Amino acid sequence: MTDHVLVERPEAYPGVQLIRFNRPEKKNAITREMYGKMTTALTVAQSDPAIRVTAFLGSEGCFSAGNDMTDFLAVAMGGSMGREVLDFLRALASAAKPIVSGVDGLAIGIGTTIHLHCDMTVASARSVFRTPFVDLALVPEAASSLIAPRIMGHQRAFALLAAGEPLEAAEALAAGLICKIVEAESVEERTLSLAARLATKPPEALRIARNLIRGDRKDVLARIDEEAEHFAAQLKSAEARAAFEAFMRR
Repeated sequence: MTDHVLVERPEAYPGVQLIRFNRPEKKNAITREMYGKMTTALTVAQSDPAIRVTAFLGSEGCFSAGNDMTDFLAVAMGGSMGREVLDFLRALASAAKPIVSGVDGLAIGIGTTIHLHCDMTVASARSVFRTPFVDLALVPEAASSLIAPRIMGHQRAFALLAAGEPLEAAEALAAGLICKIVEAESVEERTLSLAARLATKPPEALRIARNLIRGDRKDVLARIDEEAEHFAAQLKSAEARAAFEAFMRR
C-alpha cells in the first residue's frame, strides 16, 4: 500500500518535503511500491520551487529494516526485480536539492546506505546501522561500495558492508555516516528544524556549495548500475535463495 510511505509538506517547516516510512508493523521494510512513491516525491522536488529540502524519517525505534524480504524471495524464485529500486537510487543520488534524514533505532540495509546520499543525518543514541548484504548472499548497493570507503576508510567500510558488523550511533558519528546524535524523542523535531533552516538559505548559493562539496556524481551513478547488475545476478543464485528461505523461517 502506498500509505506505507507518507509524503507531506509540514506547515510548521516551510520549504520542506517530508518522506516518512509508515510501516512500523514490518519495521518499515520497503516494498517496490514504496520505492515508486519515494521516487515520485524526489522527482517532484526537482521541479517544484516550493520544495527546497527533502527530509527522510522513520518511526519510533526504527528507521527501516531494509528491503522487504518477500520481494527478494519472489525474485529468487524466478520473478522480476523490476526497476523501482534502481529508479529510486538514481533519483536519490542525482537529487539537486539538499536531503536530510533522522534515524531512531534500527537502520538496516538500504536503511543505512540511504544516509550516504544525505547531506546531514541526525540519529538517536540507540540507533544501530547494519548492512547484512553478504550474509544474505548479496552485495552492497546504492553506490555504498564507492561512497563508504571514501568517508570512513577501507577497514570500517569493509566491516560494515562485507563483514556485516553493526555501527552503533557513536561509531557512525566517528565514521562520518551521521553528523549529530540527539535524544530519541527529539529526532523528528531536530531533523525537520535542520531541514527548515536549510530551506531559508539562498537556494542558488546552497546549490553551488552542495555541488562543490559532493563533486561529480557520474561515478556514483555508474557504481549504482554496476552494483545493481551484481545484485540482480546474486538474487537469482542458489546461495541467495537458501539465505532468504532461512531468513523467512526465523
